[in-house]
Amino acid sequence: MKDDKGPQKIGDLFAGLKAPEKKPPAYEWQDLALKLINELAMPGFKRSSAFAVCKNNSKETIEKALNETRELCKTGERWKYFFKVIDSLNKKE
Repeated sequence: MKDDKGPQKIGDLFAGLKAPEKKPPAYEWQDLALKLINELAMPGFKRSSAFAVCKNNSKETIEKALNETRELCKTGERWKYFFKVIDSLNKKE
């Protein structure tokens, strides 16, 4: 005997499934890049630049540039100012 309740709703099919867990970043610089992206409200097209900057610079350099950005850039696109600061720090070294 077949237990047929009729057509199911698509939501019922997925109700028992869990959302996949997000993996934590593999490296510390990846976590730092995600923090930068969120805090500075970086647009999507600059995400890869944030990851590259964090991978190629020390955590101390990134935090120094971020602190300077927080102090000096109160309005406007803070992510642009951050990239200018990090560029000037790299030229000094």
